[in-house]
Amino acid sequence: MSDLPILSLVVFSPLIGVLALVLVPRDNHRAMRWIALLAALASFGFSLALLGYNTGGAEFQYREDLSWIPAFGMRYTLGVDGLSVVLVLLTTVLSVVSIFYSWDPIRVRVKEYYAAMLLLMVGMLGVFVSLDLFLFYVFWEISLIPMYLIIGIWGGPRRIYATVKFVIYTLVGSLLMLVAILAVAIAHASAGHPFTFSYETLRGFGYADGLQALAFVAFFLAFAIKVPMWPFHTWLPDAHVEAPTAGSIILAGVLLKLGGYGFLRYSLPLLPDAAVSFAPIVIALAVIAVLYGAMVSMVQPDLKKLIAYSSVSHMGFVTLGAFVFNVQGLQGAIFQMISHGITTGALFLLVGVIYERTHDRAIAHMGGLNARMPQYAAIFGLFTFASIGLPGLSGFIGEFLVLLGAFQYSGWVAAATMLVVIMSAVYMLWMFQRIFFSVPSDWMRRWWPSLKDMSRNEWLALAPLIVLVVALGVFPGPVLDAISGPVDRIIEAIESSQGLTSFSLPW
Repeated sequence: MSDLPILSLVVFSPLIGVLALVLVPRDNHRAMRWIALLAALASFGFSLALLGYNTGGAEFQYREDLSWIPAFGMRYTLGVDGLSVVLVLLTTVLSVVSIFYSWDPIRVRVKEYYAAMLLLMVGMLGVFVSLDLFLFYVFWEISLIPMYLIIGIWGGPRRIYATVKFVIYTLVGSLLMLVAILAVAIAHASAGHPFTFSYETLRGFGYADGLQALAFVAFFLAFAIKVPMWPFHTWLPDAHVEAPTAGSIILAGVLLKLGGYGFLRYSLPLLPDAAVSFAPIVIALAVIAVLYGAMVSMVQPDLKKLIAYSSVSHMGFVTLGAFVFNVQGLQGAIFQMISHGITTGALFLLVGVIYERTHDRAIAHMGGLNARMPQYAAIFGLFTFASIGLPGLSGFIGEFLVLLGAFQYSGWVAAATMLVVIMSAVYMLWMFQRIFFSVPSDWMRRWWPSLKDMSRNEWLALAPLIVLVVALGVFPGPVLDAISGPVDRIIEAIESSQGLTSFSLPW
């Protein structure tokens, strides 16, 4: 196994599935489904080799380094540290779940759908393993196109509006990020060094204060839109509501994590002086996002939109933990990304379960489902409690660590964040009570005789997420051990920073 290009196999196994789909007759949906699932399982299988990552060894392992475009210093350089490992595994698990769940709901343009899902896997996985900034940008852009197609073709009635908004926001951020990448590479070359986009070479270079500030803002906008942070979040609820169920699982579970990964991988280690100087503003925006997402979730009539706005709130914890610059906050931010991907992905899958039966998501139209679908109610309850951070489930670990980190930074920031923990329990439990334990609405009574509990395929799709949400809540040690190295290196970069001194900031 050590001689195999494991990372390339992880990233490009889905692409082999896309090529195989081309050869399948258009009416053979069964073969298409199996090809897509096997390609995703192959990527997942190869990703399991990354569990052998040695936390006491080299920073980046399973490295691959080939010449790509030597005239411009671009190389095909892949490698993973603990941060990348956990996010790659999250991506492959959720991709398998999404593709398997799609077997029954997707009935039209099946070949194109699975091709888009597999290409999306390629883009997302490539982002997490790239060690060349230009290669990172290429994979970042690859992940945009398939999601645009998934929402725009298989989405809801307002899918065109949602896709246009999604693309405009994301593309603007991507172009700003490209400008920042070019700027840091050119600045490094201007100092007499060979022109390169190598992350390891560019990290630690002493960029001028003005360049750091401007490059940080450009990176920040790209990553903040992807997270998404307030006030760059408005594309997310529309995209979630209109996306098919599997699209929402991947969007919440993985695509939002690209922004958090960008902060942790690039904004902090690459531009530490600017990160320190801009941290108060970023923390303020994160606290607003946490509060805003929770308050708006309370008044949402649509079940899917409620979970979408709760994502804005929960991802605010990620940004807050990243920018308080202490071990607990950073570990909490990373763990929150993992937990949010599992929990919110499962909640969107469960919304899809009831939507496939009733073709409605209005909370007011539901009620009494516990009597008709007790298994569904039990699993929905499990992930509801995970979302609000019940001890023993994965959601508790990340939020608790972020709160510890926030308290070290500022008691007021910690108090505001604690308020949101209470608010999230209020809106999630109120939603759960209205759906499962209130009197069934007249609308729901029409569906009552035909409502069936969880199917075998739905159980199989949810099974890995159920195992993970409990296992990580009870035994978070392996994840915390894996991410300890990246966290320590970020802290070292921040501690060596003096902030921006010669570049005047308004505060």
